[in-house]
Amino acid sequence: MNRDLTVGDPKKVLWAFCLPMFGSIVFQQLYNIADSLVAGRFIGENALAAVGNSYNITLIFLAFAFGCNIGCSVIVSQLFGARDYARMKSCVYTALISSGVLCILLMLAGFLSCGALLRLMKTQPEILSDSALYLNIYIWGLPFLFFYNIATGIFSALGDSRTPFLFLAFSSSANIFIDILFVKTFSMGIAGVAWATFLCQGISCIFSVLLILKRLAGIKTPAPVRIFSWDLLGKTARIAIPSILQQSFISVGNILLQGCINGFGVSVAAGYSAAIKLNNLVITSFTTIGNGISNFSAQNIGARLYPRVGEGFKAGLKLVWTLCVPLCLLYVCGGKYLLLLFMDRSSAEALRTGEVFLWIVAPFYFVVSTKLAADGVLRGAGAMKQFMAATFTDLVLRVVLAFLLSGILKSSLGIWFSWPIGWCIGTAISILFYRKGYWRRDTIRT
Repeated sequence: MNRDLTVGDPKKVLWAFCLPMFGSIVFQQLYNIADSLVAGRFIGENALAAVGNSYNITLIFLAFAFGCNIGCSVIVSQLFGARDYARMKSCVYTALISSGVLCILLMLAGFLSCGALLRLMKTQPEILSDSALYLNIYIWGLPFLFFYNIATGIFSALGDSRTPFLFLAFSSSANIFIDILFVKTFSMGIAGVAWATFLCQGISCIFSVLLILKRLAGIKTPAPVRIFSWDLLGKTARIAIPSILQQSFISVGNILLQGCINGFGVSVAAGYSAAIKLNNLVITSFTTIGNGISNFSAQNIGARLYPRVGEGFKAGLKLVWTLCVPLCLLYVCGGKYLLLLFMDRSSAEALRTGEVFLWIVAPFYFVVSTKLAADGVLRGAGAMKQFMAATFTDLVLRVVLAFLLSGILKSSLGIWFSWPIGWCIGTAISILFYRKGYWRRDTIRT
């Protein structure tokens, strides 16, 4: 059901809205975790490294899908908060059409460039063919990825975080069983891992889009709705493009980092592959809660209820910090046992690599979660220059420091230390922009 985020106690409203989003992203990450888990346990260390290697390229496609999600979600939220339902529906149809065109272009680019990207990352010869196979199947599933992300963005904009959660809970759980079926029973190898994700994500996408169209049909408007609007496309792109650039640069940065990591051998790459999946589960969860804060902020800014935005930010901070405590303790104290889900004890160097990575980054989840909450307010207000400045500072520092420190220390430890340094500086910048009030309509200069 649709939910108006401009009424009710901000803390209760935000928590009720964001917690299902947190559950959704946990299940969403199960797709990638299941791929690595099945590859590592049932195929081998090389397959685990291949999936992790490919993952950095898939993040580029995810960046575009995520940007379309955010752009559509923020504008639809603002229009929904302003009760402008005709333009709201037009924005949804415009986003679906434009995202379809963008998806086709990305599929063509993907098939033409993935081989070059794999070589740029210094992919080891023993995992090159498996990485390429996984990526080619993944690219065929891009339409499902794009339209599913648009649908979840619209659900969130309408205040409905429960429906995406139910879709993901079903599809990601099914993905685990189909992964095992294709790999262990049908002996399909790494192709089975990729096709399982393709199948489950496709089913989720189809049902999500159909439900969105039904939901929109139930919202009555006094006049006919335009199917495509250049004006609304421009407004959406104004939010989407910076988000796409942010995520794309992060993906490019990850590709550069992967090249640095690959220079330390397959075992280190495999250990990082497992650990980064656990890390991304947390970071993506916080990012999703940040998206919830964006939707909350956008609806209230659309209704010009500015005091509720600040209250929502404080409530969001309490939520992410509450989640940080058990997650940090789990990774620091029990990271080794979680990593053993992806590999066995014979992979000693890989296991140690993953464990050390988690020890270094997990205590700083309190810092990065603060940044993502502040970014949520900035993005919901459309203050994209400020949002990008904080994000790019964090990214550039992490990439540059990873190469410098790994060279100085002659160890992969230098790479892992770059994470908390970048997070701390990026968080300081985001909080500065938030405290200066860049989320208020009369102070936005984007």
